[in-house]
Amino acid sequence: MYTYYISVGSNIGDKRGYINSAFHLLQGHEAVSEVISSSLIETEPWGYTDQALFINGMWSCKSTLNPHEMLSVLQSLEQGAGRERLIHWGPRTLDLDIILAFDEAGSMISICAETLTIPHPYFWDRTFVLEPLHELLPTFTYKGISISERLATLSLA
Repeated sequence: MYTYYISVGSNIGDKRGYINSAFHLLQGHEAVSEVISSSLIETEPWGYTDQALFINGMWSCKSTLNPHEMLSVLQSLEQGAGRERLIHWGPRTLDLDIILAFDEAGSMISICAETLTIPHPYFWDRTFVLEPLHELLPTFTYKGISISERLATLSLA
């Protein structure tokens, strides 16, 4: 059994509708349980900034799916929401990224493959990821730094 933390975002059309629909579909997946959502927050775009504001949040869940299988499920949810990959970091109906994954023993999983990197390579630099993650996992530390400390550092930047 794996535990996943999944970043969720949308900035096109019915943003909350896309997010809520995908959340309920993930809840209904036979290999997924205990799906929990953080609060949703409105955020500025990151990377490619000439686009609409985002709604962002974080989901946690348990699953028997390995990380590559979970990625496939998430990409299917994105496709179901009409996701098109036209501009890197560009506008999207639904964006679902595995941020963190833990094995049954609670050890953080590290993967660096062509199609999947866990932990997500930019998560520690994005407040729109860390704020909702902090809500679900307030005691998380990464490389000896607490998530609270990291958020404080980023807010000063």
